[in-house]
Amino acid sequence: MTTRIACLGDSLTRAQFSVDYLDRLGRRHPPGDVQPARFGVNGDFAYNLLQRLDAVVTNPPDVITVLIGTNDARASLAGYPVEQAMKRKQLPHRPSADWFQQCLAAVVARLRAETDATVGLLSIPVLGQQLDGAAAQASHAYSRMIAEVAATNEVAYLPLHERQIDELRHADPPPITYREVTPAAVAGVLLQHAVLRRSLDTISRRRRLVLTTDHIHQNSRGAGLIAEVIDASLLARSA
Repeated sequence: MTTRIACLGDSLTRAQFSVDYLDRLGRRHPPGDVQPARFGVNGDFAYNLLQRLDAVVTNPPDVITVLIGTNDARASLAGYPVEQAMKRKQLPHRPSADWFQQCLAAVVARLRAETDATVGLLSIPVLGQQLDGAAAQASHAYSRMIAEVAATNEVAYLPLHERQIDELRHADPPPITYREVTPAAVAGVLLQHAVLRRSLDTISRRRRLVLTTDHIHQNSRGAGLIAEVIDASLLARSA
């Protein structure tokens, strides 16, 4: 029997700049056992995801995963272009921790009310790889909020952030300072990938990054951990 899974999120789920965790998830199962569907939009905040749930609830899957909050967490950091993001993503409010939690809770409420799917909220990947740095601490704080929303709304919590923390501690990565991703940086990755034919993993290695290509978007190791956590925490219990 095929398990249909809808994966909701931002650019990490859209997988234009990240290695595709949906592909990694499918590879963990025999052909036809898992049928992932992608609902990822680049740059989305939790508010944006809340606005586009119709496509999910009109044809409910068996399982729904939600991986959102990376951009909300980034917006809390000094140097993030908040005003530009608000305009680009048509946000009615300045991003904040409280608003993030409200929007995420509203996402869960609608999914529970209008589908019978098993719902799981993933904590977000680690921002950067300096665990004591402001970016990693922000991703940790927002992951704690996601855990609280999951517990309050009685849906599964998928500990991706914690799994990546363990991976980084084991890898003992070089202390490379987090840098906010700019449009120029994204274009640079696309140029290397599409024109110079360098894999995302090659770009990651050249930058001495363990889980990402640019402190945010995932390489194969990071994407594999997302698939691993979904499989172990959600698909196993819904089988």
